[in-house]
Amino acid sequence: MKIMIASDIHGSAYYCKLMLDAFSAEKADKLLLLGDILYHGPRNDLPRDYDPRSVISQLNAISDKIVCVRGNCDSEVDGMVLNFPISADSAMLILGDRTVFATHGHIYNEQNLPKLAKGDILLHGHTHIPVAADRGSYIFLNPGSVSIPKENSPHSCIILSDNTFRWLDLENMSSYMEF
Repeated sequence: MKIMIASDIHGSAYYCKLMLDAFSAEKADKLLLLGDILYHGPRNDLPRDYDPRSVISQLNAISDKIVCVRGNCDSEVDGMVLNFPISADSAMLILGDRTVFATHGHIYNEQNLPKLAKGDILLHGHTHIPVAADRGSYIFLNPGSVSIPKENSPHSCIILSDNTFRWLDLENMSSYMEF
C-alpha cells in the first residue's frame, strides 16, 4: 500500500490541487492528513489562492481515501463540511514491527512525547518544517507544509511505500529526502 502523508494545507486551493495531482501521479492508495486543513490561523499569512470552500470540494471528492487527525486550526464546524472524520488527535499505523504515532504536533510532539517503544515513529506536522531524524529511542518525521513551508523548505508531503518515507517537493514533483 502506498500512502501520501501531508499536513498544513491551510485553505490553499492552489496547493491542495498540487497535492492531489501528486497523489494521483504517485498512484497512492490513501491520504493521511495531519491537520490544519481549511484555515490559515492567526500566526500565518494567507496562503496562495486561499479558498477553503474549494479545498472542501477537492478533498470531499476523494473522502473515501482520506484518514485525518485534527490540527490546532481545525474546528468542529470543519467536520460538518468535510466528508471524512477530522476530530481524532492521533492515529496509529503499524509498519512491520514499528508503530507510527501520527498526530498534528500541537499536543504530542518532541517536547511532549506519546508512549513510544524503541524504534517507533513520531509523525507530525504543525511546524511546517520537514524533518527525518533518528533520535535513538524513537524516529521523528515531519512532512513539512503543503501550503506555508517555513525555513526555506519546499511545499512538501511524504510518500510512504515499501517501508520507505520519501519527501516530495510538490512544485516540481521531485523527491528531495528519504528515510
